Amino acid sequence: MITLNRRHFIAGAGAFATMAAMASRATAADPLKVGYIYVGPINDGGWNTAHEAGRQAMLKALGDKVTSVYVENVAEGPDSERVLRDLVNQGCKLLYATSVGYNDAALKVAQAFPDIKVEMCTGWNHADNLSNYNIRFHQARSVFGTMAAMLSKSGVGGYIATFPVPEVVSGINSFTLAARKVNPNFKTKVLWINTWYDPGKEADAARALIDQGAEVLTQHTDSPAAVQVCESKSIPTFGQGSDQGQFGPTMCKSSSLDLWGSFYAQRTQAVLDGSWKPDDTYWGFKEGALDIAPIKNVSDDIKAAGEKVKAGWLDGSYNVYAGPIKAQDGTEKAPAGGALDDGAILGMDWLVEGVDGSLPS
Repeated sequence: MITLNRRHFIAGAGAFATMAAMASRATAADPLKVGYIYVGPINDGGWNTAHEAGRQAMLKALGDKVTSVYVENVAEGPDSERVLRDLVNQGCKLLYATSVGYNDAALKVAQAFPDIKVEMCTGWNHADNLSNYNIRFHQARSVFGTMAAMLSKSGVGGYIATFPVPEVVSGINSFTLAARKVNPNFKTKVLWINTWYDPGKEADAARALIDQGAEVLTQHTDSPAAVQVCESKSIPTFGQGSDQGQFGPTMCKSSSLDLWGSFYAQRTQAVLDGSWKPDDTYWGFKEGALDIAPIKNVSDDIKAAGEKVKAGWLDGSYNVYAGPIKAQDGTEKAPAGGALDDGAILGMDWLVEGVDGSLPS
């Protein structure tokens, strides 16, 4: 960044004009400053690690046109507004708020500073300078649900859940629906831990679900703690957000990979070139925002089944939310021949048949 030292003398009007011109050129050359806030540490091995990788990819793609700062371990709720405001005061003109609990704070800051742009991850509020972005996490969950039904002899799986927000609920439902296409009697036991990142709670939840008879596990939590428990107990599992195979070299069969880099580069470039608009973004396998780590340590037929589901999402031949779909109480949510649309998925507040558990009140 170009800076000018303040001088305590000005040698006449000519010098003043020269200084003004230099300041103008320096301001024009300044890179765009971009701020990020993360709900956990960037080395959590899951959600926040993936967002930080996306930030680094954005910096690499855009070079000296941008600078960036981040704050990790920002609690959801009122404190996140303070952190976002501080980033604006540091000169950030574009903010990425990377967890659903920042939703209200992001809106308040966007309204308070109409000259900046705010991108809210998994949010739903709107303003002239506020957009929302999301990944179709449920697509990877359906790959894992398919494989889970083939890995479990008893037809019982376990799911460690965080909060009953749509991104989590749709993952549970997708996992269960996909598993029941393989085994109609498959059940998913759900345990809610009310935190995104707490390795101790995540490990305890994994052990509890295994004690309750779950023969395969997955989670929507941020650390690899559950994967490590499954490795120690020889329980097949699937990682979340980043490749967690290193924490379960035998039992972690694959992981969902959140690939934010392309999105961050595209939306940041839009601010640079003046084309940014408050357009919500919802990407998945097809757009390259989601992938799965290589499937390993399973039989060829299980690997092929998982890869077939991913290929189906890519070519449009598979949709886990194609009807008929019923909720736990038997209510029809999608008829045969129909399907749930994006709005229904992004606002999902009910559980499908086959889920053993309920939404927290």
